[in-house]
Amino acid sequence: MSESDLSALRERAARGDNDAIGELIELAAEREDFDELRRLADGGSKDAEDQLVELAAEKEDFEELRRLASAGNTDAADILAELNE
Repeated sequence: MSESDLSALRERAARGDNDAIGELIELAAEREDFDELRRLADGGSKDAEDQLVELAAEKEDFEELRRLASAGNTDAADILAELNE
């Protein structure tokens, strides 16, 4: 996907286009783009937050999992507890 296509997709997502948000989440997960997933999650996307937790768990990114857990994400807290066993 070109940078201009990605920008257009982000603009659609910013206007509340759920299909665009879903595409961005999928692309970010494929690219392991934590920043994009964080931005989408911070914008209120539960799907992006779920994907962020999943990616952080796969990468054993304890810092990201702790950040998410301290923000109230129980899935991140559960994964941290499992990884620390």
